[in-house]
Amino acid sequence: MAVVEHAATNTPPVPERVRGRIDTHTHVVPPAYLAWLKENPDYQGPLIDWNAETALAAMDAIGIGTAILSVPNPSVRWGPGDDPARVRRLARTVNEFCGELVREDPGHFGFFATLALPDLDASLEEARYALDDLGADGVILFGNVDGTYVGSPRWDPLMQLLDERETVLFVHPAALPGPGVEGVTSGVVDFLADSTRAAVNLVKHDCPHRYPRLRVLLSHGGGYVPYAATRIASMISRETDEADTVAQLKTFYYDTALTGSPYALPSLLAFADPAHLTFGSDWPYEFRPDQSRQFTERLDAFELTDGQRHALNRGNAERLFPRLAPARAS
Repeated sequence: MAVVEHAATNTPPVPERVRGRIDTHTHVVPPAYLAWLKENPDYQGPLIDWNAETALAAMDAIGIGTAILSVPNPSVRWGPGDDPARVRRLARTVNEFCGELVREDPGHFGFFATLALPDLDASLEEARYALDDLGADGVILFGNVDGTYVGSPRWDPLMQLLDERETVLFVHPAALPGPGVEGVTSGVVDFLADSTRAAVNLVKHDCPHRYPRLRVLLSHGGGYVPYAATRIASMISRETDEADTVAQLKTFYYDTALTGSPYALPSLLAFADPAHLTFGSDWPYEFRPDQSRQFTERLDAFELTDGQRHALNRGNAERLFPRLAPARAS
């Protein structure tokens, strides 16, 4: 498979000169991670020769000032047969690569830490290290790991840790735990369903109430959540109040990755808290050339007030990641 070329403690504040959108959904491919992908002949995704210079050029092309980086699907493991020790090592390598990148350029880059689920003990250890020592801006979890979804009581100790640290939890979709549709890749519909399942499972297990300091950011406009929120709320449980379920779904943050369209945006804007929307590009995992740019242009063409546009592009993310906000004169 051909390689595709695309262009520590408390992280220092962003220099005044760096401004623009804050991209909360953009990916990084550290060299060790790329080598790991190449080792698996069953991997059918793109092999991206990622580097900071090309990333900065791509960011500049669509007005991104800061990119919060994360490792994409399949994260750092293939499945139950993986060696847990190797999974832990790869997660640590990825996080240290990102931590060094941010130390060198804290204005342009941040990162969501990669964990080693379903190994709970290793994930707790890695979360502490990444947040406390590497200065991670948050943590990425995938919608499901071997069919266990975010929000499962199995992972309550991790959720408790993240809540105590008032962490931003970025929920990225994974392939659904079952066979797909022949000729239709997971990114077409399954990822959206996985995000929706994760959101519903978080609410089903009352996570927004139990972990009120945890900020959950859902990918791709939350999948089908905005469109189907009332249906979800009316069917999730006979004992659950419909209004409370909708209110819990509204506590989540939603990024706009591959969601900037005249069909999806009206539903997202009608449902989500306006202060809970963030910009996402999904670069460089594009299904077709310039897909990130095209969806960004559609977002820019959509009718918004100046206040809405600033909040979506930057203002809301500044509240999620205070180090990215401009320093106030004392």
